[in-house]
Amino acid sequence: MSIDQVQETYIQQNFAERIGGSNYGKDTAIYKFEKIKRAKASAKKEFPNIELIDMGVGEPDEMADAAIVSRLAEEAAKPENRGYADNGIPEFKEAAVEYLEQVFNVTGLNAETEVLHSIGSKPALAMLPSCFINPGDVTIMTVPGYPVLGTHTKYLGGEVYTVELKKENAFLPDLNSIPDDIAQRAKLLYLNYPNNPTGASATVEFFEEVVAWARKNNVVVVHDAPYAALTYDGMKPLSFLSIPGAKDVGVELHSLSKSYNMTGWRIGFIAGNPLVIKAFGDVKDNNDSGQFIAIQKAAAYALKHPEITERIAAKYSRRHDKLVAVLNELGFRAEKPKGSFFLYVEAPKGIKGGHRFETGEDFSQYLIREKLISTVPWDDAGHFVRFSVTFIANGEEDENRVISEIRRRLSDVEFEF
Repeated sequence: MSIDQVQETYIQQNFAERIGGSNYGKDTAIYKFEKIKRAKASAKKEFPNIELIDMGVGEPDEMADAAIVSRLAEEAAKPENRGYADNGIPEFKEAAVEYLEQVFNVTGLNAETEVLHSIGSKPALAMLPSCFINPGDVTIMTVPGYPVLGTHTKYLGGEVYTVELKKENAFLPDLNSIPDDIAQRAKLLYLNYPNNPTGASATVEFFEEVVAWARKNNVVVVHDAPYAALTYDGMKPLSFLSIPGAKDVGVELHSLSKSYNMTGWRIGFIAGNPLVIKAFGDVKDNNDSGQFIAIQKAAAYALKHPEITERIAAKYSRRHDKLVAVLNELGFRAEKPKGSFFLYVEAPKGIKGGHRFETGEDFSQYLIREKLISTVPWDDAGHFVRFSVTFIANGEEDENRVISEIRRRLSDVEFEF
């Protein structure tokens, strides 16, 4: 009997229903990011001598600051840092508390009981449902958005209820639109500000509303804040935990991936309600053995130097200004966000006298295949594409070249909106 036959006779039948059961791997649907990947490959093959401008990348375009890299090398050479980190070292937790106070004015956090490190925010989001979700429980998510908390809610037999982020509501969820029966069954509410993909920022008033709603409905708030320190034009970084009562109802996740160009380092932290932190720590202890201690120590150094993030934010702000100006010249209605490195733009309806775009994905595919400009489409709540200002450019002069090239490539058509 061949390996293929063995797999078909019993391995194929043994897959969990949560990932497709006996049909796992047989789905022929092509998902959004695979379509983008294929379109990029096709465009490069058809136009091998033309640069593909990738504005769909959701990660920084530069390395971490040299001083952080140097600290990692120094700490990695120490034999005392070689072992398991388990649920983290005090030095990193203390640096996280200091960082939240210095940058976000969050006071009163206990480093021992109200902070834990995570191997990036994604694993933390994946583990939190195990602390709360039983079959039939509900996690409330926003769309468009990052799906991990919802995916693991479903893995555990829970349900996901989605609230649309609409332009007319400044891309904030309307909590009053959530039906009472959903609110009563909900265990978790996921929020993410500054937001991916919309770039929208929360306000103090909105977070106050969240605290009141969560307390009324006995829901735990999970605020995912990887872009929170990347703010522009006088917008001060805002933490959910700075709101009175927030620690009573939830937690906040921070990551050094975006704010310190440390994406591959996989280091972040969760802070807030001590009971949630304790439960997360117990689940985490059964999932991983902690991030390498040298990385935690280098990250602690980074958190004590928020000026590094300020320099990164200044670059993104400059790029946003340039990209917004060019897109608006071309007829788009682009608005510079107050935070994040994402620019969320409504897709045109078509080209005057020619091609029509029924969805954001139609427009994104057109940009890749015809103009060699890669973006990410979002059609969950209106037809939009997400540009990212993390495109590859070596210095401001090269930034200007890339932006000018976008203007040139898109100037030979007239879009209809």
